[in-house]
Amino acid sequence: MSKSQVPLSRINGTHNPSTSETQAPKASRFELDVKKLHSLPSEQQDLYLLTFVLGLEEHVCSLSHDELCLEQTRVAKELLQIVQLPSPVPTRVIRNSLGRCFNYLLSKGDRKPLFESSNQLVAVISAGKNEKELHSRHAAVYCLGELYKAAGDSAISLSSVACSSLLRLVKTAQNHAGLRAAIYRALEKVVASVQTSLDESTAKDIWKSARGTASGDKAALAQMNACRCLEQLVKNTPHFDTAVELETLKTAIWKTFDSPIAHARRAAASCFATRLAKAYSSSAPEQSSKPRKSKKPGKKAASPIEDEDGIPSRPGSPATKKATIKLELSLPDLLSQLASLYVRSSTSNRARAALTHCYIKFFKTLDASVVQSSYGKIANHLFSELLGSASILHDRYRLLLTRKYVQKILAGCLGSKILAESGRLSAAKTLINDVLRNYPQVVKEIAEPSKQALVGALNALASLIESLGSYFSSVGEICQDALIQVVQHPSYTVQIHAAYCLRAFVSACPQQLIHCASICMNNATRELGHLSTGRHSHRRCVGFANGLAAVLSVSPLQPLYGSLEISSRALSIAIDLLKNSGKAELRASSTQVQVAWILIGGLMSLGPSFVKIHVSQLLLLWRNALPKPLTKENTAQRSVAELSYLTHVRECALGSILSFLETNQRLVTVDVSTRIASLLQNTVEYLESLPTRVRDEDLSSRIVPSLQLSDLTVMVRRRVLQCYTQLINFGPSAGTDVLGESKLLSLAVTLFANPTYTPSSLESSIANSTANFESIWDSADNRGFGITGLVHGQYIGALPGEEPRPEDICLRDAGGVDAEIDDMLRTPLPEPPATEVTNSAIALFAAVFPSQSPKVQEFILEQLLTLLSAASLQRSPGRKAAVAVNTAMALLGALKVAVGETAAEAGDLKHPAIEKALQTLLRGFMIDPDRHVRRLGYEALGRLCNSSGNSFTTNEVNTLIDLIVSDRDPNARAGYAMALGSIHSKVGGMAAGLHLRKTHGVLMSLCSDPHPIVHRCAVEALAQVAESAGLAFSAYVSSTLGLLAQAWSFDTHNEEAAAVTTSNTEIDTPTPVAVAHAIDSMINVLGPDLKDICKTRELMVSLMDQFERDAAFMVQAEGLRCWEHMYLYDPGDVNLSDYVKHLRKDLSSTEDSICAIAVDGLYNLVRRDAQVVFQFAGEGFEEQIWLTLNDRPMVDGIKTLIEAWLGQTSLTEADRWIARIQQVLTRSAAPQNEETPQSAKPTAEPDLQDEEVAGFATGEIKEQSAAAAPTPSQELLRWQVRKFALQCLAKLVAIIGKDLDLNSDSTAGVILQSRVGDVIRMAFHASTSSVVELRVGGLQLINQILTIFGSTPDPDFSEALLLEQYQAQISSALTPAFNADSSPELATAAVNVCATFIATGMVTDVERMGRILKLLVGALESLDATNSNGMAVGDLRGLSSNAQTMVKMAVLSAWAELQVARTDQKYLDNVLEPHLGKLLPLWLASLQEFARLRFEPDISNHTAALGAEESLETVYSALNRQTLLKFYQDSWLELVDAIASLIERDPQFVFDAVYGKKGSAQTNGVTPKTSINYRDEPVAFFFVLFGIVVEALVGRSSNAADTLKILSALKKILSPSVAGNAIFQDTVFSETVESFDRLALTEGLAAQSVLVDIAKALCITHPSAVEEENSSNDLSDDIEQLFELARIIVLVLTNTLPNITDPKSAQIAELADGAISLIRNGFEALVEASTIFPSIIKFDLYATILHVFATILSTPACQAAAVPQTLPIFRRFIQRITTEGNQTKSSSLCAQIRTFLHRLLAILNVAQRREHESSLPCAKSILLTISVILSTASDAISPDEPLLYSALDSTIDCLKDLGLAKVAASCLRSLLLMSSKNDETGEAIKRYTFPRLVVFIANPSEEQDPENAKGLVAQALTAFVATAYRDDAGRAATAMAMVLPALLCRAQVGGKAMYQDTAARILELAQGGLLPAFRGLVATMEPGMRGLMEGVIREGGGA
Repeated sequence: MSKSQVPLSRINGTHNPSTSETQAPKASRFELDVKKLHSLPSEQQDLYLLTFVLGLEEHVCSLSHDELCLEQTRVAKELLQIVQLPSPVPTRVIRNSLGRCFNYLLSKGDRKPLFESSNQLVAVISAGKNEKELHSRHAAVYCLGELYKAAGDSAISLSSVACSSLLRLVKTAQNHAGLRAAIYRALEKVVASVQTSLDESTAKDIWKSARGTASGDKAALAQMNACRCLEQLVKNTPHFDTAVELETLKTAIWKTFDSPIAHARRAAASCFATRLAKAYSSSAPEQSSKPRKSKKPGKKAASPIEDEDGIPSRPGSPATKKATIKLELSLPDLLSQLASLYVRSSTSNRARAALTHCYIKFFKTLDASVVQSSYGKIANHLFSELLGSASILHDRYRLLLTRKYVQKILAGCLGSKILAESGRLSAAKTLINDVLRNYPQVVKEIAEPSKQALVGALNALASLIESLGSYFSSVGEICQDALIQVVQHPSYTVQIHAAYCLRAFVSACPQQLIHCASICMNNATRELGHLSTGRHSHRRCVGFANGLAAVLSVSPLQPLYGSLEISSRALSIAIDLLKNSGKAELRASSTQVQVAWILIGGLMSLGPSFVKIHVSQLLLLWRNALPKPLTKENTAQRSVAELSYLTHVRECALGSILSFLETNQRLVTVDVSTRIASLLQNTVEYLESLPTRVRDEDLSSRIVPSLQLSDLTVMVRRRVLQCYTQLINFGPSAGTDVLGESKLLSLAVTLFANPTYTPSSLESSIANSTANFESIWDSADNRGFGITGLVHGQYIGALPGEEPRPEDICLRDAGGVDAEIDDMLRTPLPEPPATEVTNSAIALFAAVFPSQSPKVQEFILEQLLTLLSAASLQRSPGRKAAVAVNTAMALLGALKVAVGETAAEAGDLKHPAIEKALQTLLRGFMIDPDRHVRRLGYEALGRLCNSSGNSFTTNEVNTLIDLIVSDRDPNARAGYAMALGSIHSKVGGMAAGLHLRKTHGVLMSLCSDPHPIVHRCAVEALAQVAESAGLAFSAYVSSTLGLLAQAWSFDTHNEEAAAVTTSNTEIDTPTPVAVAHAIDSMINVLGPDLKDICKTRELMVSLMDQFERDAAFMVQAEGLRCWEHMYLYDPGDVNLSDYVKHLRKDLSSTEDSICAIAVDGLYNLVRRDAQVVFQFAGEGFEEQIWLTLNDRPMVDGIKTLIEAWLGQTSLTEADRWIARIQQVLTRSAAPQNEETPQSAKPTAEPDLQDEEVAGFATGEIKEQSAAAAPTPSQELLRWQVRKFALQCLAKLVAIIGKDLDLNSDSTAGVILQSRVGDVIRMAFHASTSSVVELRVGGLQLINQILTIFGSTPDPDFSEALLLEQYQAQISSALTPAFNADSSPELATAAVNVCATFIATGMVTDVERMGRILKLLVGALESLDATNSNGMAVGDLRGLSSNAQTMVKMAVLSAWAELQVARTDQKYLDNVLEPHLGKLLPLWLASLQEFARLRFEPDISNHTAALGAEESLETVYSALNRQTLLKFYQDSWLELVDAIASLIERDPQFVFDAVYGKKGSAQTNGVTPKTSINYRDEPVAFFFVLFGIVVEALVGRSSNAADTLKILSALKKILSPSVAGNAIFQDTVFSETVESFDRLALTEGLAAQSVLVDIAKALCITHPSAVEEENSSNDLSDDIEQLFELARIIVLVLTNTLPNITDPKSAQIAELADGAISLIRNGFEALVEASTIFPSIIKFDLYATILHVFATILSTPACQAAAVPQTLPIFRRFIQRITTEGNQTKSSSLCAQIRTFLHRLLAILNVAQRREHESSLPCAKSILLTISVILSTASDAISPDEPLLYSALDSTIDCLKDLGLAKVAASCLRSLLLMSSKNDETGEAIKRYTFPRLVVFIANPSEEQDPENAKGLVAQALTAFVATAYRDDAGRAATAMAMVLPALLCRAQVGGKAMYQDTAARILELAQGGLLPAFRGLVATMEPGMRGLMEGVIREGGGA
């Protein structure tokens, strides 16, 4: 047991014994107390022993090497004791655990106990002959095998004894299948370990015994293990390398090849393939492939092999040494060995499936280089010796089966598993050159390939093309020629396969689409003209028509490469053929009709956009082809040829109708549905009128030589039913009534359930098969007695409109190619028309039956009951089984429709009589011996209960339980058990919860049933019940879990059971898988509650450990799901490290299902924490993920995992990601020791057509060789993987670019900048690849780098840009994109790079821009309307119209990008100026076309006749509408931005350029006037631009960045010079404002800021703004628009400050980035908008502005930045409104200002409480605002206003407030010093303030004055006196008499500290004109006061 296989139960911390524990407790803990064991009740002994053994195993695995060496002797003794326990007997789980303990002991410890343990085990094996001791011997056998597996190379001497004892036990174990299988399993391990040291006699004894078991044992498990034992003998010993032994081996495994168990067949195939692979020698000469006749024809043997060739021998070898010489054969001879067995007529289909496994295993064993070099020989062998064999060709089913097998070998094995990318390309060349191009025969020496060889080659080639994709384009020319030649093959089969291959080819190489379509059309037209020449032209016509239809069907998938001309021409040809078909002779007419309808059917795939204008024409054509039939008498008079012709015509027309219904469901209106239904009814009547029996047809009377009239009838019936089904499921509901009127139900029942109805094509098969009938699924005629193809084995096909169920998808993925090969034995290959009739009848029945009335339903069900019990079915068991399957599937489908699982309209089946009848039918199916019929029955019953309700469900559950108790038939009990599970699953946990207890009890009892079918179904049903019940099942989890643990350990519940029947059944339907799934259900039931249920969780973990180590991969898969869910619900108890390592191991599994589950588990872990996952996974995990993706490139789960990993670590591991992707792009897919052929060229060489490319390529080669890059002989990873890696790199660059935009110092950005050279190098290599997708990705990556680092300076040379050094590389990468073999996608990407390169400024000189600019200029010139050569970019020409539009928009977008960049890059003036005159009309024309496509109804919406002068592009505009819209959608914003920037830069140039082209399309049909008033009328292109922009804003199809760009462009478009007054039209304005409302509420701050600018601009330019002020006092009609614009601005402010509208709303803690600027802009916009509002309503806006500003003042978050920025704006606003008012306005204004002032005081009151940090800034802002109001708007306030003095008092009070004193002083100073001339209020303010301030400075206060408020007030007072009374000496003296004493008083109180400031104030009073007053005052002063003043002046002034 390897370290990676340590059981995951150790994940749980409670199970991990501490290493610090002493050895004594460990020893005592893990010694089995046998006495205690036997003292327990018998039912508890098994569980006790199991618990002990699992604990012992866990203990052993936890020991270190040293501890293991100390304990291994004791542990080995304990293990041997358990092996020999008489009771309880060791079960399978215990045996496996004991074996793993032995393995771990000897592989991780020393090997001291090896010999003793081996001898003791051998002794147990050899002791006694009592069958009761077989259980102990069974355990000893398994342990012995594990012992030799671990250390067999050290026990070679004992191997002979061990093998002998094992062989002797075989005879004793004849009645124990599991023991026999274990013996050969142990022998296999012995041989594998001993290898060549095995004694020859022992080896031969094993060989003999294993051969006998492989050929004669009835137990499939014993056969499997015997074959594996033989395989090891062949592989590891030299004793069986002779030709004789090859024949004996072939004889031995022949019967195993015919085993009904697929696993046994696979084991036998692996054995035989290993023997053949060992005989392969590249130097062996090829022997003759012709078989020799047997020398002893009379001798008979038990195997068909003895009719084969004699024993081969090497040429020249002596006869006496023939048997002893090692057999060496060449590859063709080895393949002939398989072919000779395959083609024998006596070989069964099972054996052929086994031989197919042999082929696959053989090729996988060979070296890949051998397979690649011999691919031609292998393909030729399969085509000639298998498909070309007469025994295969004479049996159609064998041929179809062999064709599928050959396809699986070539495509499923060689093409997808063995060959690498270059190998697949080489294989495709081989098929083309060696097979396809030899038809028709070119060289006489080379025979023309047969029909079957061509079919096989075409299938293989199509698969290779689909896997290679664009990489196949290098051989596109030769492939096209070959396919065109083959498509005209006379065989219809070859034609269809060639058409399919042609479709795959055109899909991969779309540039060949037009060429292929043209060739097919021209050839078909030519051959149609030679129909009467008799040179097989009719077959060629049909072939070319099929090829053309296949090619045309690719056009919707490749819209850039399609051709409207070809499609239109094809339709015209088809219509002409139908019109003229009546003029030709019968056979020629039939060919014309067939070709026409094939072409029409192919054109239907173009979709509704193409078809809808032809619907009326098609209906007319269909009506002519499907007329009402004539009478039966008239039909009887017609010849067989005429009837065949009429039937053939109907079949072809119905095929086109079906294609129409499938691909144009949107066009199926009620009228169309009704008309088609009537045509279908006509066809049904025509079929009824045909004669039931037709005399022998002459070959000359057949329209199609291979089809009789009966065959054509079946084909028509198939099409009718398919069309009906399509109409009912997907047509309009109104059409259902029309369809229901026909006898559809009776017709459908007759077709799938009538015992007497047997199509002629089935009669012979039924007659030949009835006598030997065993099972309906073993019918080898591809028809199966008329059984439906919707059911094959365990798989149930989906009905039309039904989604496949997840469990069905899982089952289909299980087993891979091997399972698909075995499934083909039960699957029609392909379904013949008769089977498709049955399928369509069932689908039709399912869709129609639920919608019928109860009477009709009851009648139909009675009819089904009658048909099922018909006496004629008893004589035809095959038909009886087929009818049962068909009926069960039909009822299941009807119930699916009834419960709404399909697209059909759900009906009603809730009538009691209907429920009773359905119940009777379904119960009969549930007890059928066929388990597949039982499944149909119980699946249908579950849905019936869901449909019928609770009462019916209750009765049904009770009845089923009673039947389980009373009925002892295993099939019935199994069916009833599954029915209970299905009921719970379909009804749901809530409704079925009432029956949960009873259901659980009965299923628990059935789980212990010994019959394998019963207990397996019971466990599965129990899982279904648990999943549906959910938490309601939690009470039953404990008991259920214990029972599941017992079921897991029972020997009767697995393939190692003693009974052969049980063992074989368990192999086919394993119970352990059901148990593992049930455990997963238990985990999901408990969910997070697992954390609290320790014992339950521990038992689950123990079982999950067992699942992990089980040999069955499906059990392992279920175990993985268990671990995934366990970690999801309880991650704390799971060791993440071990779990990740376990997932890593399973990631490399060869089973797709296990790998897929491992990927899901890893993705869930990576999504949580990628770094931890990769840390635990260890080294090499990253490489393993990429290699897994390389093996499975289409698995999206791995890509999602990598994307999640990238998303988490892109910024933290940028450097590692770049290195990681670089390694992926250059690493080899093969191991280092594996070399691919030298001829392989994984990537194309760079185009060395100029020096720049050559130099860069040379440098790259040198760098790669220096960096130990893979050698040229190594194969790179698949291009799909490299493309994904390139996409990851692009995402990485994009993420880092966004991070750089947010953070210029981004660490990831610095790393990317330092690795930019590596990124450009990777992009260069991708851009020069041979795969178009890689080239496009490389150029897109270069464009990203240019966008991010285009203007970044070089860190080493600051005077240069970073990317200047890579100019040559970038230019070289662009070169291949403009070659003639380029593609439009590539050219588009290259044009974008050119524009970005020029716009970055790396080259500013136009002359130095070189070919990059020349390419853009040349492309622009090719857009000239006078250019007759069409659009061209470089050498790329001849593009389709769609491709031309794509490239044109890329070119115009590139020039638009340059125009936008022109504002920052002045050098671009020289680039753009010469071309603007041409660019502007092209930009406008493109935008106008975009508007037409986007808004105008397409022309093909109507069905009226079209004018002959209309072009194809006009007629079929709707066909390309969605395609073209995408191109315009990607580019229109750049064009609008460019035009807007050009308007802003030079509007006159724009107008001149537009109006200089009168009558052109660019002028939008408006003729310019000579003198246009731009103020009134918009420019011609305004509505185009405006409509596009507004639609983009309304449609919400753009992201935030694009929305900002769109709004910015709209801002420029709405300028008056462009828009005129058009925007103010009522409808236009209202819709625009509605859009602005939504954007204001939903967009970010940047977009809202632009909205504010737009609204402001519209206000200022509004028509009412240009009217003279005061022209009228009345409201005008457009004033409402101004209100709307103002409302937009307020709405934006409200989003930022919600308390504007809701004062009680929560205050904003912090403003977002950009909010400050938005508030300032919004407020300023309101202020500016107020200037143009009419006088009569202006005051309403004033009130709004005052309210907004008050809100800003009161908002804490606005104090830091918003208030300082808005206060100056507010001041200007106050100044303006107070200077422009008159008397009528002043009254309103005064009231508003008073109110505002009152609110300010209230806010100040609150702010002074200092309740939060912003209170102080808020109070300061309020004081400043009050100062602004009082100083600016004083004339608007009455001097008697009490509020005025309250404001002054509040301000004066703030002088004493710490923090506000300085601001208050400043505000008071401004009030004192304000000019108040003729202002009574201003004078009142001064009169009121002055004395109070004097008192303030004179009042001796004990409080501190830290802000020097008194000093500031003193300074304000002296300044006031000095300025206010400079010219009035009297008033100056009075004021000075108040101020001077106050100053001296302050100095006296303050002491000398105040002298200096006081002296300065006194000297201010004594200056200038105030000096006389000062002297007079001083003269009147008291002596003391005068002395104080003198002292103050003396000391303060001298300081």
